[in-house]
Amino acid sequence: MAITQAVCTSFKQEILVEGHDFTATTGDTFKLALYSSSASLSASTTAYSSSNEVSDSGTYTAGGGSLTSVTPTTSGTTALCDFSDISFTSATITARGALIYNSSNSNKAVAVLDFGGDKTSTSGTFTISFPAADSSNAILRLA
Repeated sequence: MAITQAVCTSFKQEILVEGHDFTATTGDTFKLALYSSSASLSASTTAYSSSNEVSDSGTYTAGGGSLTSVTPTTSGTTALCDFSDISFTSATITARGALIYNSSNSNKAVAVLDFGGDKTSTSGTFTISFPAADSSNAILRLA
């Protein structure tokens, strides 16, 4: 199996024909689910699945955690969206990647994150730190 970082192809099409509202206070609920190295996630992923998701531990439960969206903005000619970092505490987790998905819209996939190798916490805090919210680094960018 493999996890390949990508903005999901289905998401690219969906933003042109239906709603994915990233507005911070009134928008949809986006979640992040963690996956083991046995998962198969890529640009072709269309929706959240519990298959090969990491086990519940500490504050991590099936389906992952809700992300706090930062209202989309622009930088130069690039539109971008960012999320606040997310942490799962008191958790023993080994994850190879993650899926960001819209739980308000049929659990539709948004983006796959590839950690580049297994990342582990042992009875501690497992944190996903999102990159800088700028036109070169934001987790979601439309240029």
